[in-house]
Amino acid sequence: MTESFAELFQQSLEQTKMRSGDIVIGKVVKIDDKYVTVDAGLKSEGPIPKEQYLNNKGELQVEIGDETEVVIELPADDSGETKLSHEKAKRVKIWANLVEKYKTGETILGFVTGKVKGGFTVEIDGIRAFLPGSLVDIRTAADSAQFEGNELEFKVIKVDEKRNNIVVSRRAVIEAESSAERLKLLENMEEGQVIKGVVKNLTDYGAFIDLGGIDGLLHITDMSWKRVKLPSEVLNIGEEIEVVVLKFDRERGRVSLGMKQLHKDPWINIIEKYPAGRKITGKITNITDYGCFVEIEDGVEGLVHMSEMDWTNKNIHPSKLVSVGDVVEVVVLEIDEERRRISLGIKQCTENPWAAFAEKHQKGERLTGNIKSITDFGIFIGLVGNIDGLIHLSDISWDEPGEQAIRKYKKGDELEVVILAIDPERERISLGIKQLQSDPFGNYTEANPKGTNVKGKVTVIEKNQAELELAPEVVGILKASEISEQKTENIGDHLKVGDEIDVKIIGVNRKNRCLNVSIKALAAEALKQINKAESLAGKTTLGDLIKEKMEDEK
Repeated sequence: MTESFAELFQQSLEQTKMRSGDIVIGKVVKIDDKYVTVDAGLKSEGPIPKEQYLNNKGELQVEIGDETEVVIELPADDSGETKLSHEKAKRVKIWANLVEKYKTGETILGFVTGKVKGGFTVEIDGIRAFLPGSLVDIRTAADSAQFEGNELEFKVIKVDEKRNNIVVSRRAVIEAESSAERLKLLENMEEGQVIKGVVKNLTDYGAFIDLGGIDGLLHITDMSWKRVKLPSEVLNIGEEIEVVVLKFDRERGRVSLGMKQLHKDPWINIIEKYPAGRKITGKITNITDYGCFVEIEDGVEGLVHMSEMDWTNKNIHPSKLVSVGDVVEVVVLEIDEERRRISLGIKQCTENPWAAFAEKHQKGERLTGNIKSITDFGIFIGLVGNIDGLIHLSDISWDEPGEQAIRKYKKGDELEVVILAIDPERERISLGIKQLQSDPFGNYTEANPKGTNVKGKVTVIEKNQAELELAPEVVGILKASEISEQKTENIGDHLKVGDEIDVKIIGVNRKNRCLNVSIKALAAEALKQINKAESLAGKTTLGDLIKEKMEDEK
């Protein structure tokens, strides 16, 4: 409706008969506790509920004598009274205004009355409108309660009078206002410029900062010189921060921002500040499966690998040794300034028990210790300094296989051992049990090398070989092929258990700790001696005897 209310009033005076729905201008003639009585120029005055003239604060907006717009709901006849409505007249006027604002794109004031599903309710001069949550602001609001109960500026984006539906947008107002600021910002922005912005949104990889109509990306790696796992550790949505422009693409409107660049890079001259070997104090900031990170100054962290945390506890999780927030003493092991990595050690701040053991003990020394554990490859003995020494399977017994000999021991047993080797750099100490006694096999082979003729007693006979006891804990193996020059089908045809025989040692098997012996080689040697004797007997001259002797010696 585009006609003014003054024109409507003039028309109402000219009309001889008023109709329901007509808008007229009347005069307030009376006000009591319940009604405002209005004379609209009809047969009778019309009482209007007082509530229709109250504002949001409950204040009466008219006085006696004021003109007021009303709608004739029911014209009075001879027997009835006139029914008027100021509310309906106001509504018609407001709707006309809203339609006009919708067409022109002008802004309008509204009062946010409450929150509903999907947005808010907004009252515009008594007319209820809907504000979608997505159109409240250009950024996600951290606290929606900040809008409730406030009068704000809106744009009307939808009007449906039949359905009594009005939709408004606050975001459109903000975008329009920031458009000029955006253009100005684009014109003046340059790399290296320090500006202020508001944190608009947080992601796993960074934060978007509202610079005033332009969003810039602050990557997580540019938030702080120290390691940041989540942007929420550093920033909060809605927070105003100062940033520096790192890169700016004017055509595409893309801006890369930084926070840490506002402060001096703590990694500059880091090697001079923390030379290798220096002891410093730091704070545990993070624990992983492979070690822990220690902050030695603001923005500078180093890694203590799990292998550098403790001299002896090698196979436990780092969280069993330290906790986040602990203040610890560390030693600088290595710095890679280019890759911004520092290797630290905690164990180096205490005495190396392996080096201490090497200083106090030496190879061949005898010790006593308790069995800490038994494995498939040997026995671990607990030593002074909470370190372990290993008795390998091969160093348990001289005469029994290690897999068999190890069954005699159990965890907790106290054993006497001998030190075989100490390697502090590799953190290894080799121990032995069998070395506490002399090696019967080694002693025997030293006294009876290959080629020696010895005696042995048959202890075991098999089809293809026989075992001989050459000495206590010294075994000789006589194969069937070493019985004689002739083929032997069954050794049992030639020997029986208990026989004592002469044999020649033809080989030493140190791995299986046995000697290979032969009767055939012994017989061949005897035959050679007989032939030699017969040859000597046939020589009659002294020259022949001397020549033979020289050939033998040669």
